[in-house]
Amino acid sequence: MPTKRTVRQISRSPRDTVQGRPLVEAIAIVAGATRGAGRGIARALGEAGATVYCTGRSVKGKPSPYQRPETIDETAAMINDAGGTAIAVRVDHTIESDVKALFRRIDRKHNRLDILVNSIAGEDPMMGQWGNFWQADLKNADAIFRQALTSHIITAKHAAPIMIRNRRGLIVEVTENDLLAAGGNPMSQAVKVALKVIALNMAAELKAHSVAAVAITPGFLRSESMLQHFGVTEANWRNAGKKDSNFLESESPLYVGRAVAALASDPEFLDQTGQLLSSWEVARRYGFTDYDGRRPDWGRHVIDWSVLPPPLVELMRTGTAMQLAWLSTLADRTRGFLDKIPRM
Repeated sequence: MPTKRTVRQISRSPRDTVQGRPLVEAIAIVAGATRGAGRGIARALGEAGATVYCTGRSVKGKPSPYQRPETIDETAAMINDAGGTAIAVRVDHTIESDVKALFRRIDRKHNRLDILVNSIAGEDPMMGQWGNFWQADLKNADAIFRQALTSHIITAKHAAPIMIRNRRGLIVEVTENDLLAAGGNPMSQAVKVALKVIALNMAAELKAHSVAAVAITPGFLRSESMLQHFGVTEANWRNAGKKDSNFLESESPLYVGRAVAALASDPEFLDQTGQLLSSWEVARRYGFTDYDGRRPDWGRHVIDWSVLPPPLVELMRTGTAMQLAWLSTLADRTRGFLDKIPRM
């Protein structure tokens, strides 16, 4: 039986590790690599040496249904232009036959899959509505769940058998914030919380096969749509701090990407399986920075609450206090249940 380290480690040469390319032999899929966190993660994995398959629906000549200009072709070009290796493949991750064909192609070509990142539909406009659940517009509820949740399950389902066979792999679910709660409409809230729990459940099933699953959140992400919202570009993003001082602690999408790359490069990443991680906590552990040399730390940031409506702030306080009580009770109950389970 291979040792714990041998099973987990993605093979690499000393030369590549020294030159900052610890994932040089790794095969990665970033599902939802079109923009935002997905694009940043794809770029960082390419930067670390992985061969990155960039998948999504938005391709050259067939723009995003979100009315956004970004495409997976652009993401792949960014990686290749920087000296990495990337392949853009159009996949609708809500269609299982599309997903199955993607994994069959990769398995035939490489006979392995080391990293899957699920960053599908993180900025789907259908999840943008805010308001109380009793005021929610439910006409797109089924579509939201199919696009932003079922798609993740379909994709992980077809990644897992390859990783299990090779006793090596990491599945990453990209979510929002490092708490139990999530904002927005009830569908968005359900999706964001579910992605955290799905990673935990997958981790439990996969651990015996030396495959890890985690959820990860960026901090205040300077995605393309967020830059547009503030009326700035990546070149002058600090100007948005005049509207919201919290934006000065924001991070580029590459930062959470480097968090995923650092985690995947750790021979002992299985020790963190099942966890809900954040870009800033992973940066503290591994010491990487954003592209500009900064190390944004949303967890230590003193939030300026004055930019938010007072009723929303009070709702956050009420909800967080309830979370804490809920988790405390659940922890006690879970420990009691664990004590009753025999060791096999």
